Amino acid sequence: MPPRFIVFDLFHTLVDGADAERDRVVGEMAVMVGVDPDALLRAYHETWDERLVRWSVEETIRILAGRLGVHPSDEAVARAAAHRRALAHRVLDAVHPATLTALDALRAGGARLALVSNATAEAAEEWPACALASRFDVAVFSSVVGFGKPDPRIYLAAADALGAAPADCVYVGDGADGELAGAAAVGMRVVRTVEHKDTDPTWPGPVIQALRDLEDCPV
Repeated sequence: MPPRFIVFDLFHTLVDGADAERDRVVGEMAVMVGVDPDALLRAYHETWDERLVRWSVEETIRILAGRLGVHPSDEAVARAAAHRRALAHRVLDAVHPATLTALDALRAGGARLALVSNATAEAAEEWPACALASRFDVAVFSSVVGFGKPDPRIYLAAADALGAAPADCVYVGDGADGELAGAAAVGMRVVRTVEHKDTDPTWPGPVIQALRDLEDCPV
């Protein structure tokens, strides 16, 4: 019998993280705003913690370009921001039909589902229009609440929105950003998924190969 309350990570758990495509898009954005592509890509990677919780898409472009000595026009910033949002749309839209089927089966079995995602602003903006959104009762994005995994507050926010105690929740994720330990620290049971990426191979708990395996996972 599946657990009643399930909290999911997003990237590398429900959809592929598309890391190579993200880097390519940042390079294309750099050309749009007149910045060296390699320098902007380094700046993106180095400011993950800030982008995760603080900046809009446009703020990110202006701040990082400014740090690199370039002050792009409003038109150039808008073009680059649209390019970044289009990427978020593509990544979310690429969810596999089998994932949707598995989520539908969990919901049909009585489970309530929450999303907890370390994601920059454009992912949160594009989320409501994607096919995944209608499968979830709750979605908590770091860029919206201002803190990210493994901060206990983000897990507790999801559990509270579900009307559940953390101990009644199962957390499912690939393990990026210390998310599995963070979930366990607040009392959630944890399942690691390797469907898209084997991010945290030393995690000692249960592992599933695909989302459809969650229903039979001993948690």
